[in-house]
Amino acid sequence: MNSTWFRRFTTAEGNGPRLVCFPHAGGSATAYMQLARTLPAHFDMVAVQYPGRQDRYREAPFTSVAPLVEAVAGELARELAADPGRPYALFGHSMGALVAFETARLLAGSELPSPQRLFLSGRGAPDVRAKIRYDLYDDDAVLAQVRRLGGTDQVMLDNPDVLEMVLPALRADYRALGAYRWNGGAPLATPITALIGDSDPVVTVEEARTWREQTSGDFAFKVFPGGHFYLSDHVDQVAATLVEGLLATTSAA
Repeated sequence: MNSTWFRRFTTAEGNGPRLVCFPHAGGSATAYMQLARTLPAHFDMVAVQYPGRQDRYREAPFTSVAPLVEAVAGELARELAADPGRPYALFGHSMGALVAFETARLLAGSELPSPQRLFLSGRGAPDVRAKIRYDLYDDDAVLAQVRRLGGTDQVMLDNPDVLEMVLPALRADYRALGAYRWNGGAPLATPITALIGDSDPVVTVEEARTWREQTSGDFAFKVFPGGHFYLSDHVDQVAATLVEGLLATTSAA
């Protein structure tokens, strides 16, 4: 995958299923580096690199979910067309869960194969609760929310030089989340696995379970100890969940 949109953190491309990972708000592809190195070697895990961060810092970040999804889906469609026989799945955490879900919905309307499974983490289904007006948050409110969520990015918030680099992407992502509207639609046929931390400060376990209504296929639900960024403390178990979900889907097929 030679597109500027995808990053691979393993030394070689695995010949097994491909897992495409979507980062959280303000996050970058490197959020999935440890997971890439934990999955079995035959998996081919790539992470999406949104504009406006790291090596794409000079590109304007998206401030709306729909055009971001269209851009990602277009890049992914080209890759799928070039390697049509490889099964693939999508994994998204927090904002990434929403982008992965909407990407799958867009691909479902095309002639390309749908993902074998969606792994949606740290978020409820898009119709789960009243809209939070993240688009009205100023920089202080955005940073307060990021600190509340925790995670490995906290050190960056205390470095003024680094903060100056990451704040535009954070600001844009929160604006996109605040402007997002769920317009409804039929459930996907793609199976879904929902993942959540049991002490997530912004998403309850029951809210995460609402992804069940978004698929007519198989649904699995995994609860891990921890908060919003439970993944960093349970990489081995998350990797096992991904392998289990993909194997169950391919066996059923």
